[in-house]
Amino acid sequence: MDKQYNHQTSELEAQKLWEQENTYSCSNNPGPIYSIDTPPPTVSGSLHIGHIFSYTQTDIIARYKRMSGYSVFYPFGFDDNGLPTERFVEKKNNIVAHNMSRSAFIELCLKETVAVEEQFKKLWQRMGLSVDWSLSYATIDKRTRIISQLSCIDLFNKGFLYRKDEPALYCTTCRTSVAQAELDDAQKPGKFNEILFKTADGKDLKIATTRPELLPSCVALLYNPKDSRYKDLKGQEAIVPIFGHKVPILQDESVEIEKGTGLVMVCTFGDKMDVEWFKKFKLPYRQSIGLDGKFKQDIPHLSSLKVEPAREKILELLKEAGLLLKQTDIMHSVNIHERCKKEIEYVVLPQWFIKILPYKDKFLELGDKINWYPEFMKDRYKNWVENLNWDWGISRQRFYGIPFPAWHCKDCNTTIMADKNMLPVDPQETPYNKPCPKCNGKNIVPDTDVMDTWNTSALTPFICLSLYGQDPLAMFDQKPKDSFIPMSMRPQAHDIIRTWAFYTIAKTWMHQETIPWKNIIISGHVLSTEKQKISKSQGNAPLDPDNLLKTYPADALRYWTASGNLGYDISFSDSQIKIGQKLIVKLWNAFKFAHMYLENYSSKNEKISGTVNEWILHRISQCFENYKKYFEQNEFGLALDTIEKFFWADYCDNYIEIIKDQLMNPQNYTEQEVNSTKETLYQVGLRILQMYAPYVPHITESLYNNLYKKNIGTISLHQTRFVDIQKIVLNEKAVEKMSLILYVVHEVRRLKTEKQLSLRTDIEDLDIYSPDEISFEVFKNEMAIIKGITKAKNIHYFGKDISQSVLQEIEPGKYKAQIKFVQIKLEK
Repeated sequence: MDKQYNHQTSELEAQKLWEQENTYSCSNNPGPIYSIDTPPPTVSGSLHIGHIFSYTQTDIIARYKRMSGYSVFYPFGFDDNGLPTERFVEKKNNIVAHNMSRSAFIELCLKETVAVEEQFKKLWQRMGLSVDWSLSYATIDKRTRIISQLSCIDLFNKGFLYRKDEPALYCTTCRTSVAQAELDDAQKPGKFNEILFKTADGKDLKIATTRPELLPSCVALLYNPKDSRYKDLKGQEAIVPIFGHKVPILQDESVEIEKGTGLVMVCTFGDKMDVEWFKKFKLPYRQSIGLDGKFKQDIPHLSSLKVEPAREKILELLKEAGLLLKQTDIMHSVNIHERCKKEIEYVVLPQWFIKILPYKDKFLELGDKINWYPEFMKDRYKNWVENLNWDWGISRQRFYGIPFPAWHCKDCNTTIMADKNMLPVDPQETPYNKPCPKCNGKNIVPDTDVMDTWNTSALTPFICLSLYGQDPLAMFDQKPKDSFIPMSMRPQAHDIIRTWAFYTIAKTWMHQETIPWKNIIISGHVLSTEKQKISKSQGNAPLDPDNLLKTYPADALRYWTASGNLGYDISFSDSQIKIGQKLIVKLWNAFKFAHMYLENYSSKNEKISGTVNEWILHRISQCFENYKKYFEQNEFGLALDTIEKFFWADYCDNYIEIIKDQLMNPQNYTEQEVNSTKETLYQVGLRILQMYAPYVPHITESLYNNLYKKNIGTISLHQTRFVDIQKIVLNEKAVEKMSLILYVVHEVRRLKTEKQLSLRTDIEDLDIYSPDEISFEVFKNEMAIIKGITKAKNIHYFGKDISQSVLQEIEPGKYKAQIKFVQIKLEK
C-alpha cells in the first residue's frame, strides 16, 4: 500500500471501476427491488452545494439498501421542461422561441441541454453517486411527453380533468397563469384608502380599499346582514366614483363588520374573496387589467397604464373630485409569484383544471399511508391539503412546454382528445382532420396552452416505471409491472411538499388508486451565512461543487452531508469536512498497519479465541446491530456516529494498540494466538469497511481492493452483502474480562501522560492491587497482552488495596507503576 492516500487517483480508479463493471445496475445486484424516485435537477444552470447535500444523503441510503441485499433501482432525471430552460436556450442561441415551431424548439432544447446534463452527470460521478446511468430521462423527452399527454387523456376520461372559463391566478410579468402552490406571501407597505361612493338616491357610502385602481372593475358592494348600519341598503344600487356605472348592494355574512368601514367593494378581481363572491352572486366580469399587466385600452383615465401608475392616477382623480376621504398607512400580506416575486392578478381564461377540492379527505388518508421521515413533515402536507381553496390549474400560456393533446369544436364546445397512438402530439402542428364526433362540425381549433411543469413532475413514478420496462402507451391501462408502484422511496426537500409531493400523491391515486411510494425522505437546505436557502435564484451559492472537489476529497464532502439531520436546514461547515478528511487519513493508516500482516493472508474462518479478539467481535456485532437499527429508520447520521465511536475508540485506540505486540513480537505468543488475532483483524477490518462504505465509498473501495478483493472475489466492496460478512458474534464474558484489562491499560496510559512520558516508555514493574481474586485470574491469563500494551517487564499482583494509582521513577529512566484496581465482580 502507498504510504499516503491519494484521493485524486483513488477516486478516479474507483469511479472507472464502477462504470466499467456496471457496478450499480439492478442486473448486477439481484434481490428484491428497492426503487428510488430521484428528483430531477433543473439543467438551465449549475449545481450548488445544496444539491450535493441532498443527493448524497439519498445515495447513502441507496448504498445501504444495496448492501442489505436489495436490487436498488436508482434512475436519474434531468428537468429541462419550463421557463428556465426556454430562456437558457434562447440566450445561448440568440433566438426567440416563438419564431420556431414548438416541436423544433423542443428538439433544440433537448440538444442544448445534453452538454449540461453530461456536466451534471460527471459531477455526480465525482461525488460517488451509485446511480444506474443507463436509467435516465429528461422531463421533456419523447417518453415523458407521451406519458404526460396520456395522463391528461386518462384523467379527462375519468372526469378528473376539466376545462372551463374560470378566474385564474395570473402573473403579468411571466405572462402565464400559476397554481396556488406557486404563490408566496410577502409583507408589503400599502395604504387603506377611504373612498366616497353614492347610492342611486344620493346617500354617501364609505368604502376602504387597498386597490383603488380596480374601481373600473367594481361589480358590487357587500355588507354583513348583521351590521345595523347598512340594513336599509338592501336591494339598492351604488354609483362607482369616477367611472359612474351602477352596481348592486348585496349582503353576505362573510363580510367582516369590524374591517374598514364594514362595506366592501367586489371587483373582478382583487383577491380570492372577490372570486368567491363573483361566483356566489353570479356577478358580471369587468376586466380592467390585460394579460400584459396594463390597463385595457377601453378603460377611461387608466388606459395602457401599469398597476402602480394607475393607482397613483386614480388617487389623484379622487382627490381632485373630493372623493378620497382618508388614507391610512398599513403593512399587509400580498400574493406574489414565487419565481419573479411580483404581485399576481386574477383574470378569466379558458383553463385546464384537475379536481382537487372534492378529494381532500382522500388525500389526507393517502398521506397517512406513507411513512414520513422525519414524521413531523407530514404536518406540512396535512396543513397544505386542509387549506386548499382551488382546484389545481395546470394550464400555462407559454410557448415552451408539453401541449395539451386536445382540439376544441367551436360549434358545440366539445373537447376532442387525441388518440394515444398519435402521442406525442402538438395540436397546433397537427390539424384535426375529422368532423366533430358530437355535432359533425368542422370548425375545430387546437388547444394552445402547455402544461404546468409540476403536472409532468408529478408523474415521475410512472416515468420510472417506463424505465423499468413498462410500455409508456400502456402506462395507465395496466397495473404497474411487478407491483412497481408504490415505489420504495421518494427523496425531496421540504419546500416542495406542497407541490411535488402533493401533486404526485394526487395523480398516482387518480391513475392507479394507490400511493406513489411507501416512504418519503425529506431533506433540509444548506443555508448561506445570511441563513437563507442556497440556490441559483437567490444568487448566494459561492460554494461551487467543482471548486470544493478540487479542495477536498469527495468522501470528505459526503461525510459532511451525513452530519445533517433529515428535514432540518444546515449551514455549510468546512470544519465538519475537515473531520471527514481526518477520518480518511485514519482509515488509510489503520488499514496500512493491517496490510503489513494481512497482505498474503488468506482467511480460514477458523474459530477465534482470546479475550481481546472475542471482545472486539462482540463490540463490532453490537455496533452493526445499532447501525442497522438506525439505518432502517433512515437515521444515517446516528448510524455514522455508531461506527465512528467503534472505529476510533474500540478499534484504533484499544484493539490495534493491544494486538500490536502480538503481531510485532509473535515469538512471545503461541502460533494459535497470533493466527486467531490475524483472523480477527481480517474479519473486523472488512466489517468496518462495509459499514463505512455508504458514507465514504472511494477510500473503502481502495482499501477493499488492497486487502480483501483477491480473497473474497467480489469485484467491488459495494456489491458485498451485510448478511455474508456481518456475522453476529456476542460474548458477554469476554466483554467483562476486557473491562478489567482496559481499566489497567487506561490507568497506565493516564499515569504516563501525566508524567509527560511516551506511551512506549518501559515499566520495570507493574503492581496491580486488588482484593478481588477473580481479577487476578483474568490478569494472569492475559499476562502477555497486558505486558505488550503497557510495556511492563514484570507484573505483580497484591491482594490488598491502596489509596490511589501512582507512577514512580525508581531510578533515572526507570519506572514502577502501582495500580489501584476498582473491583468488578465476575462470575466464576
